[in-house]
Amino acid sequence: MKNLECLEKWFKAFYSIGADESGGVTRLGYTKNEDVMHGAIRNIARELGLKYSSDEVGNTYIYEENWSEYYLMGSHLDSVINGGRYDGVVGVVAGLLVLKWIKENNLNIPLKVAAFRCEESSAFGIATVGSGLITKKIDVEKLKVVKNVEGISLYEILKFRGYNPECEKILGIKKYFEVHIEQGRILENNNLKIGIVDAIANATRYWLTIEGRQDHSGAAPMGMRKDALCAGAEIVCELERLALVEKENKSVATVGFLQNSPNAFNVVPGRVKLGIDIRGVDWESIQRIDSFIEKAIKDICSRRGLEYNLESVSKGKPVILDKELLLDLENTARELNINYMVMNSGAGHDAMKFWDIAPTGMVFIPCKEGISHNIAEDINIEDIILGSKIIYEYLKKLLTVTSK
Repeated sequence: MKNLECLEKWFKAFYSIGADESGGVTRLGYTKNEDVMHGAIRNIARELGLKYSSDEVGNTYIYEENWSEYYLMGSHLDSVINGGRYDGVVGVVAGLLVLKWIKENNLNIPLKVAAFRCEESSAFGIATVGSGLITKKIDVEKLKVVKNVEGISLYEILKFRGYNPECEKILGIKKYFEVHIEQGRILENNNLKIGIVDAIANATRYWLTIEGRQDHSGAAPMGMRKDALCAGAEIVCELERLALVEKENKSVATVGFLQNSPNAFNVVPGRVKLGIDIRGVDWESIQRIDSFIEKAIKDICSRRGLEYNLESVSKGKPVILDKELLLDLENTARELNINYMVMNSGAGHDAMKFWDIAPTGMVFIPCKEGISHNIAEDINIEDIILGSKIIYEYLKKLLTVTSK
């Protein structure tokens, strides 16, 4: 079967899983829909004459032989709520395509493909769970705290499903690769089909709660108000200003969550909760934004006579990917006459969990208009073939070197 026809057949098999009336999909981590996606991947493995297995936390592995030392290509099959059809899935499908080529050409390349569980934070507010557990990057105690919308902890769900949160650390990985949609529009704006990733941004996050005084909007004079929302608005704008100062360092900052109470036309807001998200690939730049926004929050609330609580959620350092592997992937792209650019990833990925375990590389393909985590998420499926080809040809070169 031709590559494009093969990919179209595979995506058709996924189409109805978790689909909703709007055209999007909801496949939350450790739910039935994610289970069905893993079953669909195993079905494809069987059709290709490949083997599969699962680990202690439900990640699926596909391979021709169960090598003790191997190259690993991976990504995830879960989605955000009402999300797109390609985020994560592209990486798993790319791995299957490379395995298919290896088998068809009788190459002795020890490759495994991984479909990791619960990469998105939509289910429990914690991301890269499957890859994080097997790389020992997630504290098991944290699993007992994070809960889904039903109030059940991730730890309880893992145990109920027969999984082992205290699983063994993954072993034997020689190099890790991941193909992913860009989730931005840099490639498309530059009319390029391939991005080779040099670094992955990590998040510094806070919950900020501001306590003011709830008053009648008509009877409370302006000079006597303690408006929590006005303080929040100042902080939002100051965070944007700080991020703009640091934009040359590729840092960004966002208030993506705002809860206003009581949220009524005729009431001065008495309480506001903000979600602050700072990201980038330059740790010093992130720390500058972090330090300055903490001071700004203190100054703004003090000037307005307001109490506040700033709760740290995470302070993750950016991940710098293996430089030698980066150069090797660049060389391979040039040999294939594929135009590319080196770029960083503003979004997090499973690859972040492997950088200190094995040399790690990522290849991006464009998503149309940079839209992701959205029902309008779309790609040119042929781009998956290009991204997969770079990994495949690089693995063939490694085979040639080791056989000499």
